[in-house]
Amino acid sequence: MSTHQTQVVIVGGGPSGLLLSQLLHRKGISSIVLEKHTRAHVLGRIRAGVLEHGFVNLMREAGCGARMDREGEIHEGFHIAHQGQLDRIDLAKHTGGDTVMVYGQTEVTRDLYEARDAMSGVVIHEAQNVQPHALTEARPFVTWEQDGEAQRAECDFIVGADGFHGVSRKSIPSDVLKEYEKVYPFGWLGVLSETPPVSEELIYARHERGFALCSLRSRTLSRYYIQVPLTDRVEDWSDAAFWQELKRRLPDEVAAGLQTGPSIEKSIAPLRSFVAEPMRYGNLFLAGDAAHIVPPTGAKGLNLAASDIYYLYHGFLDHYLKGDSAGLDAYSEKALARVWKAERFSWWMTNLLHRAPEGSETDLRLQRADLDYLFSSDAAQASLAENYVGLPY
Repeated sequence: MSTHQTQVVIVGGGPSGLLLSQLLHRKGISSIVLEKHTRAHVLGRIRAGVLEHGFVNLMREAGCGARMDREGEIHEGFHIAHQGQLDRIDLAKHTGGDTVMVYGQTEVTRDLYEARDAMSGVVIHEAQNVQPHALTEARPFVTWEQDGEAQRAECDFIVGADGFHGVSRKSIPSDVLKEYEKVYPFGWLGVLSETPPVSEELIYARHERGFALCSLRSRTLSRYYIQVPLTDRVEDWSDAAFWQELKRRLPDEVAAGLQTGPSIEKSIAPLRSFVAEPMRYGNLFLAGDAAHIVPPTGAKGLNLAASDIYYLYHGFLDHYLKGDSAGLDAYSEKALARVWKAERFSWWMTNLLHRAPEGSETDLRLQRADLDYLFSSDAAQASLAENYVGLPY
């Protein structure tokens, strides 16, 4: 067995794991990132693309913001379509100038990989049978297999950033871990197309036929979604059927400007809320989807992972550079406080804009009243904007 020595082992080579590794390396703190998939597989994931201003600043601090700042789209607002009309939420106005940036998760990950390569960061792909050990001891370690050879990394801390299905959360004893989950009775059918976006800003649509979202990755790459039953399969939806249904759920003037084309990616994602507590067990820390899942309506999934990394990064800095472990000791409580607020916001937006299969006429009238109130109250719009751009770290 080959043995490695490092300060932090990060399980999971997605954007959150790479970001933490990059930030720590710039401060002289060593890490090893273990990823079970190939780099091509990680870069092939089509995910969220709305970044909170706090995440944007963290990418810059990591030295990974140059291309993002050149190519990302700064959005000062977004639209909500309802009752055949289009209303705008002015993010900058209601938050004192805060905005979001539209920049795909794939591009974030690519930038982080390039930064890790430039610093000769240790990112091990196709690490199989990864297993954390001795989590409550002073010197934990992680084992895995690489090309059939057993490997071991001894460290001070382990960060589990390996997603909902990863091994990290499952390593916490069941009598310690508590899980909370809400499964929504619908999913999102998403289509990526090489077409100009129908709007320069995102459009969230609430319609009696179901929710829709007009999003974008760039000036030439659009991402659209419609709410579908959980029983639907991708094969049930031709491109023509998708475009037809999307147009039905948009105001006439928006639908008239929609440019359609062949899909280059099509998938159905179920919606759920999930939180695991605590986010620390011994010297294991959970981050990102390993600890929490949000429905995508509020664009919080990747951004919540970034706030976890922010807290961990500063906790490790204080521990290694100042000999102060208070930040690490408070990590779970601090991270979960922000997680639950984001869960609440995502739950609220989901209930506001989707048509529940079992929803009654009363539910529909309540949704309409909620939207009428939202666009009649500056205070309500300010609350939405504050949550959308991201609560303070």
